[in-house]
Amino acid sequence: MAGLEGIEQPRGHGRAVAAARWSPAVEDERALKALELFGNPAEQDVPLPSRPESAATARRLAQVVILRHWGLTPKLTEDAVLLVSELVGNAVRHTGARVFGLRMRRLRGRIRVEVRDPSRGLPCLMPVRETDISGRGLFLVDKIADRWGVDLLPRGKTTWFEMRTGDR
Repeated sequence: MAGLEGIEQPRGHGRAVAAARWSPAVEDERALKALELFGNPAEQDVPLPSRPESAATARRLAQVVILRHWGLTPKLTEDAVLLVSELVGNAVRHTGARVFGLRMRRLRGRIRVEVRDPSRGLPCLMPVRETDISGRGLFLVDKIADRWGVDLLPRGKTTWFEMRTGDR
């Protein structure tokens, strides 16, 4: 369930109790807490541990930066947060890194989100069928982002996407 990471659920009550605890205000509070704990990816490369729960942290950081700090639309925020989650998921699953970096930039008329890891293995856009239950990450990035790519570094790579913001 998106947005419920880290909520302890009482035994025997399952999802209904957890769902009742979620609210936009709680999620906003978690996003601000993530910013306080990890740093602002709009100001510097934010290192995150290569663990599945880092996807939730990265989503929260993207949410607070795009929506609150940059004042962009909820739709753009929602799409960018989804793509951040996909790039982070790929970094966690496929690179073997202990840590990866998240960086966000607001450029003229667009935003750019970068995930940096120490692997030089290139991500691969695979054909996706309706019945596939995994492997859709780069497919979604390719469909939703205006541009995306990979920059090889002396030690690793940066996988990035850009989205138009409508402002000039």
